[in-house]
Amino acid sequence: MLTPKIQDALNAQINAELWSAYLYLSMGMHFEAEGLPGVANWFKIQFKEEQDHAMIFMNYVNQRGGAVELKAIDGVPVKWESPIDAFKATLEHEQKVTAMINDLYLLAEAEKDYATRDRLNWFVSEQVEEENTARELIDKLRMIGDNGMGLYMFNTELAARTYTAAAPLSEE
Repeated sequence: MLTPKIQDALNAQINAELWSAYLYLSMGMHFEAEGLPGVANWFKIQFKEEQDHAMIFMNYVNQRGGAVELKAIDGVPVKWESPIDAFKATLEHEQKVTAMINDLYLLAEAEKDYATRDRLNWFVSEQVEEENTARELIDKLRMIGDNGMGLYMFNTELAARTYTAAAPLSEE
């Protein structure tokens, strides 16, 4: 059974994950309109992964006898100057999500909710991957600079990304 503090915090995280999904969908639509379908593909897959994260939390709340409370999702930005600006925004956003996951972990320990702490371990590792990927993409775009052929190759590389359901979601 979840304590009220844990349930409220998990519901806040669900909202944050859905906001993240909405942000990445917005980025995907922006870059699709800008003629960068590979960059758009990367963000549209990220959109699906964030939905998975929200679903993992929702399933967990239900499994623990809690109540999922879906709230309104705040608006997201709709334009970015360039792919590097979008990936810099992605890194900044993922760093905020990491802090939220860390805060949830600390709350789970304070509430002696070791099942929730255990579930959060996957998210702790996932956030390391999310931040690292954003940094790698930023580094590539810095190397490319204003090189059109480099951007073409980067866009082609990102077009090859495919969607795979998040591990805890595929296990359930």
